[in-house]
Amino acid sequence: MEDQSIVSALVLGLIEGLTEFIPVSSTAHVLLAGHFLGFKSPGNTFAVLIQLGAILAILSVYFTKLLQIALSLPTSAASRRFVGAVLVGFLPAAVIGALAHDFIKTVLFETPMLICIVLILGGFVLLWIDRKPLTPRYHDVTEYPLSLALKIGFFQCLAMIPGTSRSGATIVGALLLGADKRSAAEFSFFLAMPTMVGAFALDLYKNRDALSFNDGAIIAIGFIAAFISAIFVVRLLLDFVSRRGYAPFAYWRIAVGAIGLVALLLVG
Repeated sequence: MEDQSIVSALVLGLIEGLTEFIPVSSTAHVLLAGHFLGFKSPGNTFAVLIQLGAILAILSVYFTKLLQIALSLPTSAASRRFVGAVLVGFLPAAVIGALAHDFIKTVLFETPMLICIVLILGGFVLLWIDRKPLTPRYHDVTEYPLSLALKIGFFQCLAMIPGTSRSGATIVGALLLGADKRSAAEFSFFLAMPTMVGAFALDLYKNRDALSFNDGAIIAIGFIAAFISAIFVVRLLLDFVSRRGYAPFAYWRIAVGAIGLVALLLVG
């Protein structure tokens, strides 16, 4: 295991954890950073597999709430509705992601120019939604109806285009459909759990013959870095978006996309 690979895995893991749950596209950041660092992984698995570290960060922060929901499932209709909403929201990505997996990984993940353009376009979408005078109807994430969750799930499928942002797509969809900013971000957290675990399992299965022991060690480094940095973000994000909205993330997306485009044009 080369020292450069270890440092790259650490840097990319930190980037993953810091960007996974904010609407800037962690996949775009990891792929672009990996491109310029010269970091390669079999089948582009690294960017997907280290996301499990970010998922464990959510589980650790929300462990008490999730345990209460799990224990109350037999007696609470509200808990069953909430779990059902998360699973229904996950369904579109499960179906479309499985069908389009190879195209996403071999074509879209290998197109840095597309990623930069989508980052910039997504930034303008976030600016538009942040300034749009919306009237929220849903304020409690545990009370989202199944129909709302399903529609948000279809928005999440847009994130299969690298640069879109899974959290960004779900948040924008939720806001347009009547959720407030805080609950939109929180539902994105919960929807991430089955979505990213499913992506992790599918990617691991598809690339099981291409991974080696050294790949596992590199992935473990990125995984731990993503876990630690994601805990920091999850604890702070909800209060931040309640106060500041999503405009800061929009400007960040536009800046990163523009810098990436310039760098690609200058150095390839």
